[in-house]
Amino acid sequence: MRSELHPDLRWRGNQAVLAGSLLSLYRRLDAAFARLGTAEQAPEVMYPTLLGAAQLAKLDYFRSFPHMATFACNLERDPDNLGTFARAAGVDAQGAVALTRLAPVTEVLTPAACYHIYVDLAGQVLPAFRTVTTRATCFRREDHYKPLERQWSFGMREVVGLGSSEDVKAFLERGRIRVDRFLEALGLAVAWTPATDPFFDASRNPKFLAQKLSPVKTEMVHQDRLAIGSINFHRNFFGETFGIEHAGEPAFSGCIAFGLERWIRAVLDVHGPDPAEWPDIAAAAQDAFGE
Repeated sequence: MRSELHPDLRWRGNQAVLAGSLLSLYRRLDAAFARLGTAEQAPEVMYPTLLGAAQLAKLDYFRSFPHMATFACNLERDPDNLGTFARAAGVDAQGAVALTRLAPVTEVLTPAACYHIYVDLAGQVLPAFRTVTTRATCFRREDHYKPLERQWSFGMREVVGLGSSEDVKAFLERGRIRVDRFLEALGLAVAWTPATDPFFDASRNPKFLAQKLSPVKTEMVHQDRLAIGSINFHRNFFGETFGIEHAGEPAFSGCIAFGLERWIRAVLDVHGPDPAEWPDIAAAAQDAFGE
């Protein structure tokens, strides 16, 4: 269904289809954020869509965010089971599939781009501060959906730094300064706002209390309502969890994350639907992030 927000946006109830000028804007924004990675000497890595459930379990993800997980599942490959499924009607009036017996579920659709980086570096000793950037299509279930703002699948670009606490904090501070310059060049304004992750049953989750007492997440909030990105200091949580070491101890880490569709929404809110009125993304990125 074509959205009223822009003629190049189609809405499928929980996911967006981008075409024409919006797809071009998506790519230009992602290239700009990748340029931040280049400024931080971060090589780009492309990871698969699926992430092992065993790896997410190490992060206590299923206890903390069961409401957000999207699982990749398959039918058990028993001929009788497959035959029963094949003879069924397919989907019901609500579009729901009548599943028969499932094979063990071992994979989850990526909920955050940076998780793959920590899995990839598991067990390694980092001789120096390390940066990596990646873009992923991420999946998070929500209680409601809205075009370019709250989607089941969406694009996320992240730049991640790992090393000592001091190096990671300096990396995040440089990132904030550079992002501020980029925002100014685009004519966008955000409020940098301390935030907590959307834990399930937050009042009983000790991680929620820890984040309230010592915030580790700062969001870029557009028009006092929409977080279009965030800066996150993870302490040494991922280093401890995945055995990533630096200078003889678990590595500290942090990330700068950008929700690409939400940045598109911010551009539309401020500059309108006409591409001729949009700012020059590449020029703004060069000014903010350098060569």
